[in-house]
Amino acid sequence: MSWGTELWDQFDNLEKHTQWGIDILEKYIKFVKERTDIELSYAKQLRNLSKKYQPKKNSKEEEEYRYTACKAFLSTLNEMNDYAGQHEVISENMTSQITVDLMRYVQELKQERKSNFHDGRKAQQHIETCWKQLESSKRRFERDCKEADRAQQYFEKMDADINVTKADVEKARQQAQLRHQMAEDSKADYSSILQRFNQEQWEYYHTHIPNIFQKIQEMEERRIVRIGESMKTYAEVDRQVIPIIGKCLDGIVKAAESIDQKNDSQLVVEAYKSGFEPPGDIEFEDYTQPMKRTVSENSLSSSKEGKPELKFGGKSRGKLWPFIKKNKLVSLLTSPHQPPPPPPASASPSAVPNGPQSPKQQKEPLSHRFNEFMTSKPKIHCFRSLKRGGATPEDFSNLPPEQRRKKLQQKVDDLNKEIQKETDQRDAITRMKDVYLKNPQMGDPASLDHKLAEVTQNIDRLRLETQKFEAWLAEVEGRLPARSEQARRQSGMYDGQTHQTVTNCAQDRESSPDGSYTEEQSQESELKVLATDFDDEFDDEEPLPAIGTCKALYTFEGQNEGTISVVEGEMLSVIEEDKGDGWTRIRRNEDEEGYVPTSYVEVYLDKNAKGAKTYI
Repeated sequence: MSWGTELWDQFDNLEKHTQWGIDILEKYIKFVKERTDIELSYAKQLRNLSKKYQPKKNSKEEEEYRYTACKAFLSTLNEMNDYAGQHEVISENMTSQITVDLMRYVQELKQERKSNFHDGRKAQQHIETCWKQLESSKRRFERDCKEADRAQQYFEKMDADINVTKADVEKARQQAQLRHQMAEDSKADYSSILQRFNQEQWEYYHTHIPNIFQKIQEMEERRIVRIGESMKTYAEVDRQVIPIIGKCLDGIVKAAESIDQKNDSQLVVEAYKSGFEPPGDIEFEDYTQPMKRTVSENSLSSSKEGKPELKFGGKSRGKLWPFIKKNKLVSLLTSPHQPPPPPPASASPSAVPNGPQSPKQQKEPLSHRFNEFMTSKPKIHCFRSLKRGGATPEDFSNLPPEQRRKKLQQKVDDLNKEIQKETDQRDAITRMKDVYLKNPQMGDPASLDHKLAEVTQNIDRLRLETQKFEAWLAEVEGRLPARSEQARRQSGMYDGQTHQTVTNCAQDRESSPDGSYTEEQSQESELKVLATDFDDEFDDEEPLPAIGTCKALYTFEGQNEGTISVVEGEMLSVIEEDKGDGWTRIRRNEDEEGYVPTSYVEVYLDKNAKGAKTYI
């Protein structure tokens, strides 16, 4: 089968068909190019998706990735990142192996097609020229034959006419012979051109056109083969990355299989375990027993003198109230939380006899205050930080025992890493100094002494810090069981306190002259008993040092718990300056201290005192 023999007369149709083939190839190139764009866009979106859900550095999310489920999710994100990389490989390979090659091939194909059809048109134009020459010689031969025939007829007519002279006859005869000779020449020329045309035509249809069409056929077949090979490459590019994509998917499956719910549950325990024991049972409060009335003041005095009446389950109380100095429990439970009053509007403080009163809080049942106090106890380092909203203490004593142990252990590990880093730096400086000693031209050994001393000082400082935190850690690890027992004692202590409070309340009712009972009396009685009973718990704490002095600008009567009354012109010691809430803590003598509005006093801070700010 050959286009040259089968399609010898379909030159125009072959030209249209080959142009259509090139259009199909260009369409396929466009398809592959759009596929590569899609692969790149898909890979980019996958990478952005993976990046979007990656944990942020130095954030809470990093702590969440301790759990196996979160680790599996992180592995999935990483595998998806690799998965996106394979789609980028698909795009790159399709671009280099298909798009670029086919675009170059299309250009070559267009040039080859143009050349072949140019040769075909040239051969077609040549045969058309030969045909025109044949037609021209044929018409000339026909015309000469007709003229020769007319000249012969005219000669015969002249020769038959007796009236015509002999000269005219001879002239007609010569003319007839001339025309006859011209006809013979035209005939010979026509015959020659006809033979040449037939030869050209045979060569055109049997040699030139078949050769040209054969080239066009081969060109078209190569195009078809090439587009088929490109389709195979298209599939192979995808097939090459399937094993790697399979590994990515296997990695996701492996990450999913690595999820351990028991381990995650254990991590939750380690993260939130407080180390305390649950509270004990609450004792039954029997209100049916006869209640004896007694005067509240007598009950208070007897409780203060005897002290053994209010016992919390008979347990040791040495570590239940590690807060501040004695006689401060009342002020702690009712410390001033409202803004301080403004200074008197009058220029003379005597215009206001008693001065403005500190804000009073709405009274709550003491049992509610005590319950809140007991609940918040493990989270409080000291009541000073509670009232002032201070920062986290250095020894993490505001945390439950187990969490405190973990924080201290982490701090010790971090300090050890810093010590190792500084030690490596010291060793490096020492080696460099030895090199300088051996080769003075490389540097001055004395120039490293300052740096070496600084690093050594840092190491000593870090070691002291480590020893301090290790001591706290050892204390926590040694007290963890005791603290668990202490939590149980706290529960029993609260139960005993509830029962004792009921008894005191019953006595108050019986002692009241009119048989009435007020909640305020019960609060005051219970609060005083608490303060009296725990006096000895705070004897060991040293009082806060004075950081300056102050002079009372106005008279202030501290009627709320936690405040202290001052008289205009009185000089007192400042033990804690205003932290932004409008109150300053002062002391009179040794045991009497409390809060006064900052606007009521003029403070003179000692610059050398610990905790004092420097004013310029």
